[in-house]
Amino acid sequence: MSTPCHTSALLLVFMALAVAGAEQSEERSCDVIGDESSESQMERALLKKLEPLSHMRFNVTVEKGKTENYIYHFRVCREVNSTLHDFAGLVQTDRQNGKTTVIGRINETQVFNGSDWIMLIYKGGDSYGRHCSGEKRRAVIMISCKRGVTASSFSIISEEREKEQECFYLFEMDSSLACPAENSHLSVGSILLITFVSLIAVYIIGGFLYQRLVVGAKGMEQIPHFAFWQDLGNLVADGCDFVCRSKPRNAPAAYRGVGDDQLGEESEERDDHLLPM
Repeated sequence: MSTPCHTSALLLVFMALAVAGAEQSEERSCDVIGDESSESQMERALLKKLEPLSHMRFNVTVEKGKTENYIYHFRVCREVNSTLHDFAGLVQTDRQNGKTTVIGRINETQVFNGSDWIMLIYKGGDSYGRHCSGEKRRAVIMISCKRGVTASSFSIISEEREKEQECFYLFEMDSSLACPAENSHLSVGSILLITFVSLIAVYIIGGFLYQRLVVGAKGMEQIPHFAFWQDLGNLVADGCDFVCRSKPRNAPAAYRGVGDDQLGEESEERDDHLLPM
């Protein structure tokens, strides 16, 4: 084989390995049961809402006497062990013998919600032995609302395996992602008041800077539209004087000074007789 052909072959091999490595490194996510066209907008929205939890791993240990000693490994819409490519989203490991059992797989997912909770269901787990008519295991994870916490308190509640069918493992955890959106506590009046105060602040600060830096005003003249506010104060004072007075302006004063009317009538007695004849 010539050198150019040998180089081309090596390049093709490297490219194939790179593509294969990229495919393997890309983790699989939840696939809702049914055809892609049958997935509802609500299911897609809930899976997208849970996406921040996909990078986290959750474990819980359960000990029931000497016979049952398990560790449960759980991931949200990701494989617990991506190297196995078994779609296992929740796995049970026996601590005594190391045996692993897939409880549910992410390629058979159901998801729905209520006002303050989200329920994630993984179906298609490993088959039961003597229980539940040998059907496949199923994991039900109840995610309850807890504000301020991304995820915590992952635990197993119970395992229902005494029925003939529809057996399941029930888990629960807390997360703020299950909480409803908080409504704004600001009323319309508060918003209008904040807007008004902001506009006033912009007017005063902007006008002050303009008067000082552009016009070159000093002292009280730096107040924007100072003459207008002076006149406005006088007009308000006149308005208050007009509204608050209880008597007309032309009404006589309530007090009386010393005047001619208090001196009495002019005496009719004349003093002409005192004049010289």
